[in-house]
Amino acid sequence: MQATKPPPALGRFKLLKLLGQGAQAEVWLAHDPRLDREVALKVLKRGADAPNFDEALHEARAVSRLTHPNIVPVFEADMQDGQAYMAFEYVPGGTLSERLRSGAPLDTRAAVELMLGVLDALAAAHAAGLVHRDLKPSNILLDPKGRPRVMDFGIAARVVEGLGAQTPQRIVGTPGYISPEAARGLPPTPQMDVFAVAVMLAELLSGVRLNHDPDPWRAVRRVIAEDLLLPHGLGPDVDDALRAIVQRGLARNPAQRWASAQDFHNALAEWLHPALQVPAEEMVDNATLDFLLRRMRHKSDFPAMSDAVSRVQKLTASENESLTSLSNEILKDVALTHKLLRLVNTAHFSHAGGGSISTVSRAVALVGFAGIRNLALSLILLERMENKAHAQQLRVEFLRSLMAGSLARELCLNPRESEETFLAAMFLNLGRLLSEFYFPEEAAQIRRLTRAERRPGAAAPVSEAVAATQVLGISYEQLGLGVAKSWGLPESLQRSMRRPDGEASHKLVDSPIERQRWLARAANDVADLILHTDPAEAHARVKAMAQRYARALGTTPEAFDTAAVAARQRLTQIADAMEIHLPKSSPGLRLLAPLAPALSDTLSPHELQATVIHEPTLDERLIFRQQAAETLAAGIQDITNVMVENFKLNEVLRMILETIYRGLGFRRVVFCLRDPKQEMLTGRFGLGEGVEAVVSQFRVPLRTPAGGQADLFSAVCQKGADTLIADATAEKIAGRLPLWFNGAVWSPSFLLLPMAMRGAPFAMIYADKSGPGGIDLDEKELSLLRTLRNQAVMAFKQAG
Repeated sequence: MQATKPPPALGRFKLLKLLGQGAQAEVWLAHDPRLDREVALKVLKRGADAPNFDEALHEARAVSRLTHPNIVPVFEADMQDGQAYMAFEYVPGGTLSERLRSGAPLDTRAAVELMLGVLDALAAAHAAGLVHRDLKPSNILLDPKGRPRVMDFGIAARVVEGLGAQTPQRIVGTPGYISPEAARGLPPTPQMDVFAVAVMLAELLSGVRLNHDPDPWRAVRRVIAEDLLLPHGLGPDVDDALRAIVQRGLARNPAQRWASAQDFHNALAEWLHPALQVPAEEMVDNATLDFLLRRMRHKSDFPAMSDAVSRVQKLTASENESLTSLSNEILKDVALTHKLLRLVNTAHFSHAGGGSISTVSRAVALVGFAGIRNLALSLILLERMENKAHAQQLRVEFLRSLMAGSLARELCLNPRESEETFLAAMFLNLGRLLSEFYFPEEAAQIRRLTRAERRPGAAAPVSEAVAATQVLGISYEQLGLGVAKSWGLPESLQRSMRRPDGEASHKLVDSPIERQRWLARAANDVADLILHTDPAEAHARVKAMAQRYARALGTTPEAFDTAAVAARQRLTQIADAMEIHLPKSSPGLRLLAPLAPALSDTLSPHELQATVIHEPTLDERLIFRQQAAETLAAGIQDITNVMVENFKLNEVLRMILETIYRGLGFRRVVFCLRDPKQEMLTGRFGLGEGVEAVVSQFRVPLRTPAGGQADLFSAVCQKGADTLIADATAEKIAGRLPLWFNGAVWSPSFLLLPMAMRGAPFAMIYADKSGPGGIDLDEKELSLLRTLRNQAVMAFKQAG
């Protein structure tokens, strides 16, 4: 019997399977033993028109600047024995080209959603100054969830601004998808990629190639000389509006095309999820709004947008302004300069160097353009509080709005949407805030109408919208939108300020605008609840509210807890920086206090402990230890009660992690489970600060290679020894830590609780704190932790 020939190798990479090949390169599925992961290895062919290594590095450098969920990242590029290669993330699944060839058509909405992901990736690349130049279906991977991933930036180029007199270059691109200006050899611009996306979307909608020719040069000449038209006879879902959007992307003249990938994206998103129209019965006579606006403006302290804030907003919205020009604009306004410098010197920015910032240019670099815009717009509402007789009431409402904005930002799934989400949540109840400010008597009357009075014959309470319309002749939402328009706030922000109706969906809201509106509503509801609820009941009620919104927002109730803690800490720092002080009797202090669970709320997730600002006394340490032991013991009892009945394994494991996290105030707790295919423990889920980003990094081998030495994690699990590392920087410890731990996971002190069945390790609980020596456990706490670990083992045994 002939022995199977072992797969080839390139350096340390073991080549497993050929995924595809072209004229210049082959792409292999490969295994990287150093990081124990599969990668896609692009190996450049030797000789015959192959690009040199410098060109390969060009692609690696281009993609390495881009971090986006719709872009395939490059891990490394190097030369091995004269052979150039690049290692990319391996994305299982086929390409869009293969999907099209399969013959199974995409419906209209699915095609548009797919291209939205591609346009998202392009917007990020263009913002970094890169044009792809070779977009086509074979360069779009579809991951197992159907998400598009743009790859092959091999001929990406820097953006060339303007379309004036330009020197023709060599023609770059693929016939059939190349733009007219690229076919003429003009320098790269983002609109070249816009054209290619429009071609692909047209093909998805029609099911036919738009500019295909056996002779590629005929296709190139055709795109220069003729307009490409979306075919007739498409499905009923392709209405005139969608046809017009796609046709504009196909315009031969770049000046008539969508100006950017973001503009194209916004138009398609608006078609997919049209902005809500105000029902006729809710329309307000413009005279009513004009009257209220005149009343506000008549008062000398109406917060009209100052010239400085207006200019800052325009500069931060521009793609062409520099840090210097924005800094200069801020310096023209002394009050804005002063407040900005106070803000960036809060603890919130300490991770990036904040704390001793004395120049505006450094502050702008630290906060970023979007952060500066948020600050400037926030100041509109803050600047004129001081002279009002009821300034304290306004400060409370202002802090409530800031709390909602901060919470929405923490819950936002897409970092690129977080700043816009902050503003949407902050301004959602703008009408209410302004009414409290300018019409306090009317605002009090509205509050009375919304409250139930328990007496015979009392009128039934009405909604806030109805009450405001009865008293002011306009709802709070319509008043807020009218003022937002008078301030010149962006249209997208005004759309997001409309509060969605009904109950939250049980499925993820996938439209960015709709998700922003639901985030704003959820964040404001939570902020209202905290402000108006007895602190002893607030945590449980926030938990219940989180369960209502979690699925629609693509998050978990636990994430609400973590977000609330981060938002509260951020709010406390902003209040200090802006010198907003509340009396001890103010209900606004509830917004600044930790959202602590009641003793009976033992199954809730819990926030990180507040920062200790003084060295705890002996009595305080004893109290903390007693509370920790009580929390751990209560959790053990609850878990025992659950395991007596029919239970779900994942729920029990999460209860165990929550108990550990809450009881001892860990920064992060992660559960790892054996992957039988790879003979290693991998991270599955966790709780705590930024845990989502580190769970996937955990990879603990359960076998030590012959002649090799097990790292610390492997040795602990193989021996089954509970291990506390007080200082990971110690020389003997640091040398045994695995590479994956020294990256994003790294912590100076951590605890490992391995689990085994029949003598074989199968799981592990990891917990850490942020300072050396931060974990201090007595015998009782250790015993309770081991009981929790043993409960996890028992849960696996009972679950079979």
